[in-house]
Amino acid sequence: MASLPIRIHAEGRRLAKKKKFSKRWRKAKAVITKLHTKVANVRKHFVHQASHDISKNHVVVVIEDLQVKNMSQSATKKVAQKSGLNRSILDASPFELRRQLEYKTQWRGGLLVAVAPQNTSRKCPNCGQVSAANRKSQAKFVGVECGFSAPADLVGAIHIREAGLALLACSSSSGDVSPSCQEPTEGIPA
Repeated sequence: MASLPIRIHAEGRRLAKKKKFSKRWRKAKAVITKLHTKVANVRKHFVHQASHDISKNHVVVVIEDLQVKNMSQSATKKVAQKSGLNRSILDASPFELRRQLEYKTQWRGGLLVAVAPQNTSRKCPNCGQVSAANRKSQAKFVGVECGFSAPADLVGAIHIREAGLALLACSSSSGDVSPSCQEPTEGIPA
């Protein structure tokens, strides 16, 4: 059996050959609708399962507060590439994953902390230098100043975790995490 996206594409080609609103066109349209529903259900199941596993195994969950709307805006250059990227971003359902993580962690007595995304992938965890040159490729992080090298996703995860812990350290005893709280400074004499 072919994968769902391939079947949807093939059925779409068959639909295009049919006379619009004929009985066979309606049958083909129903097949495509059923396939799209199946894809949507697979995505929903994945988000539910991932949020369930994360909230079950972790009391504190730290995520990056990404602005998906800004990430998926249309482009003026390289429109075809950007539309493919937009489709991939929206297929991942980041807002729905966050929404489910939020209610499931609260339901289990945990805490979800959202941190600002500024410089999480540009700051060197070794020397602290912030530079766009540190991230020359999508997958690799190499510090310009100190030569520190690691996968870029790992570096981003380190910074997100550290920012989340800093927010937790600054939060009040009521458990509310304030996004205006600043990270603690190091090396400043008292």
